[in-house]
Amino acid sequence: MEKVLLRVAALEDAAALREIYRPYVERTAVTFEYDVPSEEEFRRRMAAILPRYPYLVAEQGGRPLGYAYAAPFKSRRAYDWAVEVSIYVERSCRRGGLGRRLYQAVEDILREQGILNVNACITYAEEEDEYLTQDSPAFHSRLGYRQVARFHQCGFKFGRWYDMIWMEKHLGPHAPDQPDPRPFAAVRPLVAAKYGIH
Repeated sequence: MEKVLLRVAALEDAAALREIYRPYVERTAVTFEYDVPSEEEFRRRMAAILPRYPYLVAEQGGRPLGYAYAAPFKSRRAYDWAVEVSIYVERSCRRGGLGRRLYQAVEDILREQGILNVNACITYAEEEDEYLTQDSPAFHSRLGYRQVARFHQCGFKFGRWYDMIWMEKHLGPHAPDQPDPRPFAAVRPLVAAKYGIH
């Protein structure tokens, strides 16, 4: 069996990554999107992220199995050291360590950039149902994230109301003279050499 490799996403991956995302939209409450974005829209979203933040793909034999990325937490300047992270893994590949590997690689790159706060927005329900499990909060907890906020019944999908929680992880100390974070493009050569992510 071929090894699973991590690499930086390219816009040409949009169609394949959109297909990984599709079942999460159509069959789960993991995302609050009702409709699968078009390939053009998916590519537009990727293009907005790639110069500034890591967007990684896990692939085997040239076939993408999952992806993870960071995006701005908020647009105002004071939030430059914080990001929101997201991950989607082909549903047949879950619980095999792929998500952990992707997330840890994204976090390593964010550290190189000088990002300090990593935030995850997660759909939550006290009781699991056919559209939502508690796998995501558990996954983030195992990686060192802690819950810092909960919004009650703020998302409506499949005729049900779902809560949303925010989980947070600090990647480094916060200093009064904190240097500006670097864009992903500036650390990409270092990332390739240090982590083998091309």
